[in-house]
Amino acid sequence: MGTKVTEKLRRAALLAGFAALLSGCGRLEKNGDFQMEISRREMKTERQKGREEKIVPETEEPQEEETTEAPEGTEEDSPGAAIVNEEDYAYLTLEEEEKKVYGEVLTAILEHRESVEVSTLDKEVLEKVYKAVFADYGGLYWVSGYIYTQHTRNGELTSMEFSPKYTMDYEERKRIQQQIDASVEELLAGISITDSDYEKAKYVFEVLVQNVDYDVSAENSQNIISAFLNRATVCQGYACATQYLLRLLGIQSVIVTGNANGESHAWNLVRLNGRYYYMDTTWGNSRYLSNSSEMEKYVNYNYLAITTEEISRTHTIDNSFALPECTSMEDNYFIRENRYFSEWNPEAVGAVLTEVWNAGGGDASVKFASKGLYERALDYFIAQQYIADYCENISSIYYLEDEELYVLTFHFF
Repeated sequence: MGTKVTEKLRRAALLAGFAALLSGCGRLEKNGDFQMEISRREMKTERQKGREEKIVPETEEPQEEETTEAPEGTEEDSPGAAIVNEEDYAYLTLEEEEKKVYGEVLTAILEHRESVEVSTLDKEVLEKVYKAVFADYGGLYWVSGYIYTQHTRNGELTSMEFSPKYTMDYEERKRIQQQIDASVEELLAGISITDSDYEKAKYVFEVLVQNVDYDVSAENSQNIISAFLNRATVCQGYACATQYLLRLLGIQSVIVTGNANGESHAWNLVRLNGRYYYMDTTWGNSRYLSNSSEMEKYVNYNYLAITTEEISRTHTIDNSFALPECTSMEDNYFIRENRYFSEWNPEAVGAVLTEVWNAGGGDASVKFASKGLYERALDYFIAQQYIADYCENISSIYYLEDEELYVLTFHFF
């Protein structure tokens, strides 16, 4: 993760027996035995520990077979292209020639073919297309890379074959797919295809965080087997599973790769109600930020439907295809849940805290439009302890600071 910590965990222990409140403002008096004791502990992430796995969905670089002479006579016809979903994002970024190769590569993989002749002689085009296919299709768990074979005639390059590298035979793939289907049916039981785009994205974000652990030792961590069958994965598995579930719900999504604070990482671009956003399901898992036993795993909504400017504060994109500038905030979690504040309004923020506190505890996150508002809230509710005005008889809280996205998260027990 580098030298910058994305979130910091604080514990504010309000010792037994609050001091008398000052009349009027309700401020907590800090004198005698009644004072707030604050201890600080920075979150360490798996990224800092340098244990993140590589992102490209293949186990090794594309292999090249020796150039061979093509047989005399009519060359073998290229197979018919797969029925490509022309709404898939990575596909839409390709040139016409590349789109044809995309269909051929996708056909070969879906039909479990040993090899297929592709409509290009350029190995770089083939590599670009292969990456685009895997960005659009997070569910291709039975492929780990490919081999390309170039053919020449009289010293001139005439054709090229694409051969997927399978990790299992077709029968095993069918058996595993049945297990995946059963798991996915269970996970999607609480959402409907008729629900709004925002509800679908939020549901997928939540259900994966709640049911899948972050575990760098997970088997098949670079594909959806780890997420759906083992219920433990890393960032690539989360991104693939997110894309897979959103596709089933009719939401356009593509896997994005790059770095997050210096370490390789994967997340998603999604289209909600015609507008593009980024969502990082891995960072939605609080255990990714900290393995502390002090709190149960919870859903961190900070990276659900955010802008390019916001994701760029911590993430660097290295995709081989262009990505849009995401500027909309309309389907951002904090906007939709009325937890976004563009002006100083402590009563409105306090109302959010009161609601969660009176409901018996849980997590309350609030987002601010500027660093100044964020720091003012941190000072007001924590340093000056005005949180006591909104949470009756509170004795201890944990809170998280997200200094990049200006989010404060309070955990009530």
